[in-house]
Amino acid sequence: MHKVTSEELFQRALKVAPGGVHSPVRSFKGLDRAPVFFKQAEGAFLTSVEDKKYIDFCQSFGPLILGHRDPEVAEEVHRMVDTAWTFGATEIYSLELAEWITSTLPFMQKLRFVSSGTEAVMSALRVARAATGRSKILKFEGCYHGHVDNLLVKAGSGLAGASASSSAGISAEVAATTVVAPLDDEAKLAEVFAAQGKDIAAVIIEPLPANYGLLIQRQEFLQKVSELCKKNGSLLIFDEVISGFRVGLAGMVEKTGITPDLVTYGKIIGGGFPVGCYGGRAELMNMVAPSGDVYQAGTLSANPIGMRAGLVTLKKMQRLDGWNVLEKRTQKFVQTLRDGFAKKGLPLKVEQHSSLFWIHGNSTNTIRTIEQIPADQGATFKKLFLKSLDKGVYLAPNAYEVGFVSMAHSDELLAEAAHIIIDSAE
Repeated sequence: MHKVTSEELFQRALKVAPGGVHSPVRSFKGLDRAPVFFKQAEGAFLTSVEDKKYIDFCQSFGPLILGHRDPEVAEEVHRMVDTAWTFGATEIYSLELAEWITSTLPFMQKLRFVSSGTEAVMSALRVARAATGRSKILKFEGCYHGHVDNLLVKAGSGLAGASASSSAGISAEVAATTVVAPLDDEAKLAEVFAAQGKDIAAVIIEPLPANYGLLIQRQEFLQKVSELCKKNGSLLIFDEVISGFRVGLAGMVEKTGITPDLVTYGKIIGGGFPVGCYGGRAELMNMVAPSGDVYQAGTLSANPIGMRAGLVTLKKMQRLDGWNVLEKRTQKFVQTLRDGFAKKGLPLKVEQHSSLFWIHGNSTNTIRTIEQIPADQGATFKKLFLKSLDKGVYLAPNAYEVGFVSMAHSDELLAEAAHIIIDSAE
């Protein structure tokens, strides 16, 4: 009996979806092979339609901090599915998650749940414009903030490697409302504010840029961003869709000691289900409808399944001291990779922050801007990715995407994965 293959499924998918996928990075573009089609996921593993198991470091691009189908989350999800799927009305589940977040994170005085990180960013920008009466948004080259029209300018990995720095279909008028500054350059940022500060409604930044490589910023730079926002009357928005509840309970706000005006979340907050969130100072959030005049709505916003999965996930991480556990495991894993690459004389380095890591080509200094990424990063990654995949390790299928370690990755499994990756790099 013929067993269907990933290649056959991809050919079918090409007939019904652009590029055969529903999000570009999944297509394995530039990797000269069809993407793997998966049929099952559990813990740290994915299983393909060919029945091959992979150690998964993509983890659905970050939401699964406990791993795939964590038993406690799964039990709660099953209970919720048997209770209700969606209300379109007030209910207790979003209230409980909102109360947990606002009581745990003092800077989140009020919040609104949406269905994705992109929605959260789009809404936060609207609040910023309403609050300041200004039109322009400043973002940084190499930071990704979802597929919001005016922020798809010099964005993230989905556009990395392409010649265009922005998406087709975005009008010049919309793009002109975005000001782009380089990361890691206080002097250039000051110049931008000197020229356009009175027009800038908000500065949005990934305080830990993790969508175009892992570009760890200096505290001094982030502090300067905050200072210039205050001096010029611009709001500061931390996009913590990736870093929120990933690097620690209070995310990069806790790590940097900088309190932004608004914060956006996604991924982990939904425990593996589609949830986004924006929030911050109460006087800003009170501008959102129906309290205020900033309109924003969503049929499936605060979906109860995501609300319950998110709350169980966050409480379990807190109970297990999960963020410290993960950071220590990831440090050990990354050090094993570094030692292995060095011992074999391989020109590879590994950046790490908390439970995120990024393997890249050789560089003299810490990479903080996209200009510092080695020119051969794509070719270096392609060789490593394909060999690792063949040996049963699934890295995110793009040279500029980071890897995620979950609580389901034991020390023993990480040691096995490190051995495979080091062997694949030769």
